[in-house]
Amino acid sequence: MPALTALALVCTLTPSPAPSSSELLARLILDELEKHGVETSSVRVVDHDVKRGVLADMGNGDEWPALRERILAADIIVLSTPIWMGHPCSVAQQVMERLDADLAETDAQGRPIMYDKVATVAVVGNEDGAHKAIADMMQAMNDIGFSIPAQGGTYWVGEAMQTVDFQDLDEVPEAIATANARLARNAAHLARMLKAEGYPAE
Repeated sequence: MPALTALALVCTLTPSPAPSSSELLARLILDELEKHGVETSSVRVVDHDVKRGVLADMGNGDEWPALRERILAADIIVLSTPIWMGHPCSVAQQVMERLDADLAETDAQGRPIMYDKVATVAVVGNEDGAHKAIADMMQAMNDIGFSIPAQGGTYWVGEAMQTVDFQDLDEVPEAIATANARLARNAAHLARMLKAEGYPAE
């Protein structure tokens, strides 16, 4: 089987080293991917000086180019975001805006540069909006050129207008664990298929 790598882009608003529910859910997914022989890594985007904009490199100390190189090197991306006011958080939106630059980038075969890569989405929050947040992120990733596996989204939302976070739970709910395992299994399967035989040239 071809070797695969996965990168989690954790879009929490909370800088390290403070705990993050978004990072915890991403870590659980990476753990599942490792069961399928995938080498994994994670980055908390807010820990880096990512400039606002829609270019691959905004200059002036912009740290996005280094993160972009890690994305380009990965076969699978796990995009993890909290819900704020019913939407993916601003960091997740910023990641989408920076990836927008790659709509115009092509590989040696003339294909969008993110072709043959798989994207999955994880969402946490203590308010409604998980399905919408997943839909927004999946649509954006698909536009950029990523492939979405079957049931490639997972989420946990707590009781509305309460303060319990995913990281506060004593154990991972069985439904979430099952969804994470299915996401990882399908993502690894699709990534291997694309690595063995990618999309045709333009």
